Amino acid sequence: MTTKMFKKILIANRGEIACRVMKTAKKMGIKTVAVYSEADKEARHVQMADEAICIGPAPSRESYLVMDRIIQACKDTGAEAVHPGYGFLSENEQFAKRCEEEGIVFIGPKHQSIAAMGDKIASKKLALEAKVNTIPGYNEAIDTNEEAVKIAQGIGYPVMIKASAGGGGKGLRVAFNDKEAAEGFAACKTEAMNSFGDDRIFIEKFVEGPRHIEIQVLGDSYGNVVYLNERDCSIQRRHQKVIEEAPSPFIDPATRKAMGEQAVALAKAVNYQSAGTVEFVVGKDKSFYFLEMNTRLQVEHPVTESITGLDLVEQMIRVAAGEKLAFKQEEVKLDGWSMECRINADDPFRNFLPSTGRLVKYRPPESINGVRVDTGVYEGGEIPMYYDSMIAKLIVHGKDRTEAIEKMRSALNDFVIRGIHSNIPFQAALLQHPRFVNGDFTTGFIAEEYPEGFKKDSVQPADPKRLAALAAFMRYRYLEHIKMIDGQLAGHEMVIAKKFVVVTGKKTGSMNDPYEEPVRIELKDGIYSVYIDDADGVSRYDIESDWRPGQLALHATINRTSKITAQVERKGARFYLVLDGAHYECMVLSPLGAELQRRMPVKLPPDTSKLVMSPMPGLLTKIAVKVGEAVTAGQKLASIEAMKMENTISAAQDGVVSEICAKEGDSLAVDQLIIRFE
Repeated sequence: MTTKMFKKILIANRGEIACRVMKTAKKMGIKTVAVYSEADKEARHVQMADEAICIGPAPSRESYLVMDRIIQACKDTGAEAVHPGYGFLSENEQFAKRCEEEGIVFIGPKHQSIAAMGDKIASKKLALEAKVNTIPGYNEAIDTNEEAVKIAQGIGYPVMIKASAGGGGKGLRVAFNDKEAAEGFAACKTEAMNSFGDDRIFIEKFVEGPRHIEIQVLGDSYGNVVYLNERDCSIQRRHQKVIEEAPSPFIDPATRKAMGEQAVALAKAVNYQSAGTVEFVVGKDKSFYFLEMNTRLQVEHPVTESITGLDLVEQMIRVAAGEKLAFKQEEVKLDGWSMECRINADDPFRNFLPSTGRLVKYRPPESINGVRVDTGVYEGGEIPMYYDSMIAKLIVHGKDRTEAIEKMRSALNDFVIRGIHSNIPFQAALLQHPRFVNGDFTTGFIAEEYPEGFKKDSVQPADPKRLAALAAFMRYRYLEHIKMIDGQLAGHEMVIAKKFVVVTGKKTGSMNDPYEEPVRIELKDGIYSVYIDDADGVSRYDIESDWRPGQLALHATINRTSKITAQVERKGARFYLVLDGAHYECMVLSPLGAELQRRMPVKLPPDTSKLVMSPMPGLLTKIAVKVGEAVTAGQKLASIEAMKMENTISAAQDGVVSEICAKEGDSLAVDQLIIRFE
């Protein structure tokens, strides 16, 4: 085995993780090769690499998943090793084996280790042999509904029905009785075959009040394995992680040590040589059970890097080059607290549907003072429909959990994205939720707290009047800007009034049921004093800010103590502000303008009840009805594919199709008309 460091590596991935690997490789003096699909020819990872090779059309099955093209790219460029990142081929044992056969080093575990841990049934048996805690259950493939019900009764409800080859929440159901067990088994079997080509199903005990805790391990080719503490990944939506943190607010030192030692035992049992993650489900009594092992770098690895001071990508490269681990278990640090928010291109106000298109504005917060941004995009770039929705990972590090939360809230407020929708408002709302702040959450947290989904009025600001004051300040600054225009008629220069009326909705986040707040502004020594009169008396906000019209982030100090950053925008007469996940919409008018506004007729929205429109940008893959067909509520009308997700459009009510306005294969925009009813 060589101990000579690589001169050139190829990154068999795209987006944020490809850029992340290149950053470490460049730090180590290693040249990098990017591979890209036709859709990614202008992507950031292509620009960052020393060399780049196109490996096929946009769909990943024709490019990033084609082993032969990636191996040929290595040969064509002289790359000695491949880093697979995560996703795509990162846990494909055949790819790891092919690389080895072709004399290319796979920067990850050996293919035997990937195979051993890739099958959930086989990995659970291995865990049992390694004396790792496993969830009580039936670890053989189950054939019939009746057998599934009998096994579930024996284990005791509730039970979890899982596909052996499952992942990403597919082929997974929880059953609380016989009926749910039979139905869940049938659904999982079908879903698993459609998604993975493998319909083997097993059943295990469902742990109540569960947390998702994972242990990062690192092994070398000399039999050394260490664990790098834990990550808490319990904040999930539909089994997809949303916020990760390290350490966990729930785990004590004794549990950490026990989990870590079991994770190391499992890694040693499969001769694990690289970075990997052993995932556990932890009950409310701190009992913990093995879930699975991810034989790759995790999306959330930066939080572990933050608390240990280690570069995990560098460690993977060094291990693959034949080096020994340079530290022992007792030398692993646990320094402070780290959190990561996944910033995704989806619309939280449309049930998190994908949002693709051009990044008209993209201004991440500065990577200083414990803030880190791992990203694979840039302002003006495209978010394509063919891949996952991740835009960036926002990571913070603080001396404790309280400081980490405050840094993350501030960084989210400062993260400017325009042109597409992102989940930043949702992330900001989670960061201020009392249960999250107190560390009182399980994997069911999001489903429990947002059962009806996330709406603009789901989060109400602690002080709505503060947002009204900021809107009035913005209006005043716009007027100051206008006053500076040259050529005003002498003696008739613009005079800025001091009195305004803020017109907003009674419920923040909406302009429905409007009401008025009289406002007065005084400027002295660079401080804008905003007075708001209402039934409770007069509230005063002294605002200090160098914000100028056109800037999308407003940094201000209020009443000399509170420092805030708000996302702001003006569209016509309306001002839009977002602070800590709370949306505020208003108009700032003169007293006369407010009186005229009251007299304006209310414009009713158009009737769209007989139209079926695309809820997202995407590819129209199927039209399931034809002109003249009578459909019933709930019937499938069409399918749209976006960001590796198949989305079904169903009829909201009974009706007869009068016109098909799009055809299969069309690329649809948001709200594009698909079907019209009579």
